[in-house]
Amino acid sequence: MLTVAASPADAAAGGSGPYPADYETSSSLVNHTIYRPSTLPSERLPIFVWGNGGCAANGTAQINFLREISSYGFLVIASGAPNGSGSTTSSMLTQSIDWAVAENARSGGKYYGRLDTSKIAVGGWSCGGLEAYAVSNDSRITTTLIFSSGLLNDGDDYQLKRLTKPIAYFIGGPSDIAYPNAMDDWGKLPSALPAFMGNLNVGHGGTYDQTNGGEFGRVAVLYLKWRLKGDLGAGATFVGSDCGLCHSQWQVQQKNLTLGDGTPPSTPPVTPSPSPSGNPGCTAAYTVQNQWNGGFVAGVVVTAGSAALNGWRVTLALPGGATVTSVWNAVNTGTTGTVTMANQSYNGQLGPGQTASFGFQGTGTGGGASATCSAS
Repeated sequence: MLTVAASPADAAAGGSGPYPADYETSSSLVNHTIYRPSTLPSERLPIFVWGNGGCAANGTAQINFLREISSYGFLVIASGAPNGSGSTTSSMLTQSIDWAVAENARSGGKYYGRLDTSKIAVGGWSCGGLEAYAVSNDSRITTTLIFSSGLLNDGDDYQLKRLTKPIAYFIGGPSDIAYPNAMDDWGKLPSALPAFMGNLNVGHGGTYDQTNGGEFGRVAVLYLKWRLKGDLGAGATFVGSDCGLCHSQWQVQQKNLTLGDGTPPSTPPVTPSPSPSGNPGCTAAYTVQNQWNGGFVAGVVVTAGSAALNGWRVTLALPGGATVTSVWNAVNTGTTGTVTMANQSYNGQLGPGQTASFGFQGTGTGGGASATCSAS
């Protein structure tokens, strides 16, 4: 296991989850704060990138909240240096994603093969929520979380129209200054988009400074466990007329939500397929991560065999009617029927038994596909 070096006392490892978390910085990601379990678990860490309230470049401004999330087995990256000053931009969220993907693929790095780059969420509070909106069309993002925020001008409504991944709102009730904007956005979402709206009457300030992020920290963990880790018990907090938040102090609205549109596939994962005879270099495991009416998101984990790989190629046999619309961490040839996915320049070299992952979004139904891997 890996451990972080000693950090300031005010950042002592904490959170209520099974992996007490701390923060660190990286010279290759300046002006950001990285929250991680102090001891990396054996499971790969999904990624959550965060925009601070006020677009303030202080990556520890919501430390209780972000450390709580990380303690449940997430890599969390906040824009801004610890106790930093100045302002952030939405591009800093993209920098966070780029860095995490690169670090997962960097041989010899502490995060090499330890991150799940097919499970990435973006979120933010207030001005940070506007930053999250701005990058939510990044094809690598699995879901968006908006905290006490809403678009300020109708001219920005194009950001809503381009949403294709599930979204969740956690708002501070009618006394929240962002409440009218958030509710206006809610009414303008694409008709088929899976969406959750929760209002807790705490005002714009939320509960981020409370122990472990208070109630906002609790529900954020549950939502991310559902969307990024496939925890259906956590998903039941948000889905259905009898959802866990439905009979609580939260005021809840739902659109197009079913437990099956969370990370867990609605059909069992495809058993890793051996490479073609004579080229047993790798295996590929395919899962449907999100499925909704008319579309899906799928992920593939490539595992090297007993020998190192300098490159890999996965052949996917898609079900009839399925079409690939966007791809991340791989380069595709074809979009329907038999589709080939090849490694990018940064994730093709794998040691024996090491893994790389890629994902894609498509129209139609993702279940029933098969995946075969070969060394290239």
